[in-house]
Amino acid sequence: MIHDYLRTALAFAFVLGVLVSFHELGHYLAARWRGVHVEVFSLGFGPALFKWRDRTGTEWRICPIPLGGYVRPHGFEDPDDATEEQKAAWIPGRTFHDKPVGSRALVILAGPVFNFILAFVLFTVLFASTGEPRVRDEVAAILPGSAAAVAGVQPGDVIHHIGTRDIKSVEDVLATVTPLAGAHTTLGVTRHGQEMELPITIGAVTESKGGASHGQLGVTFAVERGQPMPLGSAVVAGAKATWHTTVQTLDGLWQIISGQHSAREMGGPLKIAQLSGQVAQYGFASLLSFMALLSVNLGLINLFPVPLLDGGRLVFYAIEAVRGRPVSKRVQEISFQAGFAVLAGLFLFSTFNDLSGFGLFRWVASLAG
Repeated sequence: MIHDYLRTALAFAFVLGVLVSFHELGHYLAARWRGVHVEVFSLGFGPALFKWRDRTGTEWRICPIPLGGYVRPHGFEDPDDATEEQKAAWIPGRTFHDKPVGSRALVILAGPVFNFILAFVLFTVLFASTGEPRVRDEVAAILPGSAAAVAGVQPGDVIHHIGTRDIKSVEDVLATVTPLAGAHTTLGVTRHGQEMELPITIGAVTESKGGASHGQLGVTFAVERGQPMPLGSAVVAGAKATWHTTVQTLDGLWQIISGQHSAREMGGPLKIAQLSGQVAQYGFASLLSFMALLSVNLGLINLFPVPLLDGGRLVFYAIEAVRGRPVSKRVQEISFQAGFAVLAGLFLFSTFNDLSGFGLFRWVASLAG
């Protein structure tokens, strides 16, 4: 038990440390490129455990709370908000606020972009070293009591059509079944070289009370381990995997917003920590794959147009570029307060989901009962 907790803690610190470090590295390198002095590059929060200053004057810190990090560009504060002491310390030509809006936007955009670059690099390394796993259209297992089990689907069956729709891949199965909750149709399968027609009633799964139902067969498909790829092929596959993960993440978010899936599926830091520990036990390659998925998610989240996130600042810079002057201080202040409320609410909601998934509230209720 202690070993499991230690593995989870170490895996979580490693995963979050790498993802945040690469994100902040994007901000740092872009700031240096655009001529902005960087005062602090911090990994983690809290008092510095270790710190040193490089030859450019940047102070590097390693702090004890591994829940993020930050880069502090020189002159990041607005001139109207700066104290006389801060203004006196500004280095002419090296402050963030004096740079053109395009340069400021590049510094902010570089963080999320580097998360996508990290995902691409991790996928490429994985495919070059262990190959790309491929999900075959062959049924590997059937969930007891599911629609597929009732219809008589067996391991080894290959699904070639559902109703009148031909099936070419596992993605076709999911896309066809999802909107058919409760529908009576037929399942065409190939079993031991023979084609068969199985009458089936698609299962209906409702994620939350009063929510929309979606169809489910109740099968898992066989996964075939890949072979190490040549570097060129791995680069192409890595780019495709990064794009595919981005599209899937956005699609999953849309399904939550549109009510196709419950918002209770959203996980927070505790869930990420738990998954980090679980994935780590399957080896370093599995952990790298998990990190690539999280890196895409982190990049996308930071691009959302929510004040306090990188995407929110980019919206302000876009408005400034169009209008020729910055958004008013009052509007920015109200936006940042609203953004803080939204992010705090999402954090609390996702943490509640995590604790519910861990069974904490059921345990407390059993004690009260």
